[in-house]
Amino acid sequence: MLKNKKQIDEVIYKFIGKKGPLIPLLQEIQSLEGYLSKETMRYVADKSGIHLAKIYGVATFYSMFQLKPQGKHIVRICKGTACHVAGANIISDTLCNELGLKEGEESSEDGLFTVMEVACLGCCGLAPAMMIDKDVHGKLTPEKTRLVIHEIRQAEGASHES
Repeated sequence: MLKNKKQIDEVIYKFIGKKGPLIPLLQEIQSLEGYLSKETMRYVADKSGIHLAKIYGVATFYSMFQLKPQGKHIVRICKGTACHVAGANIISDTLCNELGLKEGEESSEDGLFTVMEVACLGCCGLAPAMMIDKDVHGKLTPEKTRLVIHEIRQAEGASHES
């Protein structure tokens, strides 16, 4: 069930009849829903007249679109050459263990974190590195990785108590 059906309708009607509106239309809808579910894409196709295959093709091609619910914090772990050589796999394993992620899982059960592997964060001098939201954390060790996650969890806990 769509959470924001009325707002989605408004976004669709705003873009109807404009040339090339699909990417900004999907971006706005994703910001409302948090991700693009199959149900959401079918709804947009039905309401807009844009073929579902075209919507799905765009949503799966561009990495800015998410097809599953995402955590509040997006963790991008660099798997580029410099990070790989500096121990990115150990950091990735530590991160997954700390978040309780099993093989094939991307998001933590508490909904706080989604982990994505990226080819390069552009900060090779800080290898191994990860980016959480917009903050880069470099020269990572397993201990530093656990500490960063712990600090975010603590901050989230404190923000829920206020």
